[in-house]
Amino acid sequence: MNQVAGLSWAGIVRLGLVQTSLGAIIVLTTTVINRVMVVELALPAMLPGILVGIHHAVQMSRPRFGHGSDVGGRTTGWIIGGMIVLALGGVAAAAGTVLISSDVFWGVAVSTLAFVAIGLGASAAGTSTLVTLAKHVAPHRKAAAATIVWIMMIAGFAITAGVAGQYLDPFTPMRLVMVTASVSLIAVVVTLLSVFRLEPKRPLTATTPGAVGAQPGSFTRALREVWGEAEAKRFTIFVFVSMLAYSAQDLILEPYAGTVFGMTPGESTSLSGLQHSGVLLGMILVAATTMIRKNASTAVLRRWTIGGCLASALALAAIASGGAFPETWPLAANVFVLGVSNGAFAVAAIASMMSLASSGKAGAEGLRMGLWGASQAIAFALGGFLGTVAIDVSRVFIGDPVVAYGLVFSLEAVMFVAAAVIGMRLRPAKSGYQRPAPSFGEIAMVEVLDAR
Repeated sequence: MNQVAGLSWAGIVRLGLVQTSLGAIIVLTTTVINRVMVVELALPAMLPGILVGIHHAVQMSRPRFGHGSDVGGRTTGWIIGGMIVLALGGVAAAAGTVLISSDVFWGVAVSTLAFVAIGLGASAAGTSTLVTLAKHVAPHRKAAAATIVWIMMIAGFAITAGVAGQYLDPFTPMRLVMVTASVSLIAVVVTLLSVFRLEPKRPLTATTPGAVGAQPGSFTRALREVWGEAEAKRFTIFVFVSMLAYSAQDLILEPYAGTVFGMTPGESTSLSGLQHSGVLLGMILVAATTMIRKNASTAVLRRWTIGGCLASALALAAIASGGAFPETWPLAANVFVLGVSNGAFAVAAIASMMSLASSGKAGAEGLRMGLWGASQAIAFALGGFLGTVAIDVSRVFIGDPVVAYGLVFSLEAVMFVAAAVIGMRLRPAKSGYQRPAPSFGEIAMVEVLDAR
């Protein structure tokens, strides 16, 4: 098979702009609208929590969208269509929020449909973007590509939150709708410009007749075959366990810092920022390492994935132990190390998805990526919820908050160790920029679902 030059760095950045656009809409629906419902409208916090949960649950559709790109052999249409649905869902979510203030029933009904659309749009656009990367990025660039698109999605969060925040004041319901509509329109336009003539006319991994996932109407059969592949199933379990541990710490770290270490809200928020700085550093380290060692990229990714999981486990165990010494324990440094470990593991795992997607049976990259994306979305949806539930349950039976929090952080550390053990059993994908005939089938899950 002839090797074909993959996406250039400019092409990778263009796909990163799609992720930026996706992040811009997501941040408005998961943070700004959430705040408006709870603060300005004085609604129960449970309502936006349920709506965001719906958005995550709908992402079970990711394998189906991935299969659609497999059947058609192209991803551009799915990216554009998904972004349009996502944009419409964002505007509808803002309109539903405004409507709640005058008619709760219809407002909640519109908001529910809006968050369903948000989940569907994010699934279609996010999955197809990562499928494109997996198909058309050279193996030694995949870790760097994963880092770029992740950082650009986070940039979408940050830029939108900052800019939109300025235009939302002084707050009025109509201003919320106008700002959301403006951001959504810009996101669609940026996406259209980013994907224009970007995807090669002849896919690098041409689908062969009868290949898994290649035939229209064969979704159930294709999914069954992909799930029957030991490596695809093992990686799906790895993604779920590792991302569950990754997300379970999100909603309890700051309360832990305040309750046990006596930090003020400002100090605990700064602690969160320090953690995210560590995540960024960890991602950059992985990207730089794999770019330098081009001939060993898959093996290096595997070591970073396993090492990141184990380092995260050690950092969480240290945080759990530090509660016994609140006055002297270097919690900030500990949290920074946790961030570096999390970032290294996360980006290495995403790059591994992209590599594994091209090492199995032909014609099922999208389906595999969707499968893994769905697993990640479920883990994210459950992680934050189960983490807070575990704290509440622990504190009921354990009076000392230090012990209660320590127990939960320790359980998360155990999950990371379990993920590392599963990762050790994963066989590295063969490096080579071509698609071996029927082999594995997996890329659908990489859509980092985003929507972190």
